[in-house]
Formats: sequence, C-alpha cells, structure tokens
Amino acid sequence: MTSGAPKGSPVDIEAAAFAVGFSTALRRAGLPSSPDRTAWLAQALRIIPPTARDRLYWTCRVILVSSREQLPVFDAVFSSAFDGLLDPADARGDTNSPPAVGSAEVTRAATGQGPASTASHDPAPRAPVASPGAGTADESGAPEREAILAMASPDELLREKSFAELTPDETAHVRQLVRRIVLSTPERRSRRTRQWAHAGGELDLRRTIRAARRTGADTSSLVFAHRRPRPRRLVFLCDVSGSMEPYTQVFLSLLQGAVAGAQAEAFVFSTRLTRLTRQLSNRNVDKALALGAAAAPDWAGGTRLAESLRHFIDGQGRRGLARGAVIVVLSDGWAQDAPALVDAQMARLRRLAYRIVWVNPRKAGMDYQPLVGGMAAALPYCDAFVSGHNYDALAEAAAAIRADRRHPASGLGTKWRNR
Repeated sequence: MTSGAPKGSPVDIEAAAFAVGFSTALRRAGLPSSPDRTAWLAQALRIIPPTARDRLYWTCRVILVSSREQLPVFDAVFSSAFDGLLDPADARGDTNSPPAVGSAEVTRAATGQGPASTASHDPAPRAPVASPGAGTADESGAPEREAILAMASPDELLREKSFAELTPDETAHVRQLVRRIVLSTPERRSRRTRQWAHAGGELDLRRTIRAARRTGADTSSLVFAHRRPRPRRLVFLCDVSGSMEPYTQVFLSLLQGAVAGAQAEAFVFSTRLTRLTRQLSNRNVDKALALGAAAAPDWAGGTRLAESLRHFIDGQGRRGLARGAVIVVLSDGWAQDAPALVDAQMARLRRLAYRIVWVNPRKAGMDYQPLVGGMAAALPYCDAFVSGHNYDALAEAAAAIRADRRHPASGLGTKWRNR
C-alpha cells in the first residue's frame, strides 16, 4: 500500500499476502483468526480495494471480528499497523470512523487493564449500537414503540462458530457439547439367532428336532428363528498433524464420547498410526485425553496418510475391525505421501468397509475444491464428504454415519473430480 495515495485511486496491494500478514498479527495479539477468514479477507480485498483508511478498517473488521469483546484488540492492532500509512484525516468528524493512533492505550485503560492513574480517561469512541425503541430526531413527537429483543443462548451462538475461532473457554464448552452427540451406525444381521413366534423367519432345524425328541420323534410343530440385528462397528481415524491442530481438541472429545458411548474404535495418525481405544475408554474425560496425548508421540507432526492407512488395514482392518464397519476419517487430506499410494490404500479400505465418511474442516472454506493430492485421491472411495468445522457440521457428520449405503461410492468422487 502506498502512502499518500489520493482517495479513490487504485492501490497496489497483494491481497493474499496482506490478509495473511494482518491475520498473523491479530493471532499474535490474542484474537483468533482462522485460515478460512484469512481467505475471505483476501477475496474481499480484491472486490473492495482499500482506497481509504475507513474502507480498509471496515472490510477487515466485518470479516475478522466475530464478537464485540474482540474490538479492543482489533482496534489496537489496526492502529499500530496502518496509522501513518493512510491519512486519518480522511475520516475526521465521522463518528463511525476507526480509532486513530493512541486509541489502543485508551482502550486498555477503559477495560481496567492499564494503570489506575489512567482509569479516569474517557474510553475510546466506538461505533454506535442500535437500541430498540429509540426514534430519530424527526420522530421525536411520535409515541414510543415497543421493541422485542431476541437474545441467542451461548450454546446456539457456538453451534455455528468454527472450532478454529474458539477461545479457550469456548473450546472447553464446545467439547462438553460434542461429547453428548449420539453416534449410531446402520444395523446388520448377526450370526446369532433367536426364536421367532411365526413363520416369518427361517426354519430352525436344530430347535425343531430338539422339540421333536420330547414327543417321541413326532414333529408336532415347526420352530422358526430370526437372525438378531446388531449395529455395525464404528471406527475413527483422526489426523492429529500440525495442519489439523485447531480442530484436534474438539475431535478428540468426539472420539472419547464415541468410545465410551458407542463402543467405537479410535485411532490417531500423523507420521504413524496409534490406537487409542483403551486410553479413551476411561470415564474421566480429562484423564482419557491426557492418556491419549501421551500415547501418540508424533502429535502435531507431518501427515503420512497412505502409510497410516496401510498399517491400519494390515494390522487390524483385515483381521475383522474394518470388515462391514463404518469408517470415519477426520483429516484435511494434506499428506506427504504420493497420491497413487493414497489411492491404493483407499481402494483396499473400500473393499473391507461398509461405508466411509470423510470429515474435512477445510471443506467449509469459500470456493473449496478438493485439489490436494491426498484428498483428491481418497474422495472417489468415500460415501459421504462433510466439513465438521463446527458443531452443526458435526451433527451432519453424525447423520452421515448412521445413513445406509444406497449409492455407489465412486459417484461422489467422480462428481468432485470432474468439476
């Protein structure tokens, strides 16, 4: 951005580099900023060129600020970064203009974080907040109208907030909500049978002959049996590499609830595969997660997707753990392995599993395309592809887990690959 550019003239700026740099500065100051919002800011700057200070301020604020409590940090970072590059006099006299240089110190004093001697200073001006029932100057003589305030509960607000944007307190609350998600899988007929009262089941020769022996080999009645239904096995493969770190804590809470409530099997992988079913089965949630983190030494490392899938199939999958099971893979698909290796292992897993559900938080990004090598190679073998980036998206993943397999798995991947 060039200093002293005339108002309304085009500004030479690299939108992507600017969005990444400013988001990084906000993140270092304590304001959470997800990669999705950074991408949105870069796209917005191409549509709305920052020709004036207030224009740049509101573009960044609308995209990067999600609550009023984040405004002091945002204003302080914006003032320290851009005052002097753009002329604050452009917006002089505008009550909605962004704060000028020095507003960061006043804001800290107003919030009680500065010295006691500065507590008497006036707080920094903020954008006016609309209040219900307040009329304008032209309506001073009109009667007051009753207004109804619709307040959203904290749980409802967190349902649509991305896991990457949560504060530590919000993360702890969302983890409690996620553990309550009820996961169920489609039923299958087991080999065990139970006696059926009518001829709707299969003829049970063993029970029929046993009953005939009590009557002198005279078969007075036929005994029918029905194969007992039981839920299919549920297996989670969770990516805990560095690229998935913003979502790992919440996903592990989902795994802990699934292991304790749905008798699911849980595996995590980064550079290698680790089974955490025993650790996560502990009823003490904090202890279970601590044991799981200690059992995986490659936490927040690289991603060996194909190698981890191969270890799972060779070690547990072919022995029965994946046969007829619902496999849930939680990963962004950013892998160090060659796409051909990922394709080969997914083909093996497809032959064993009843259904494969892939949960990728990056799918929630604007104009997302699964063009990453690992994701593009794995997608043709998936029955469902969901984002899982917030609580509502995890509810969509739960619906995909309990759904039946009605369509060929290759249809999903072909649709994405041909776009």
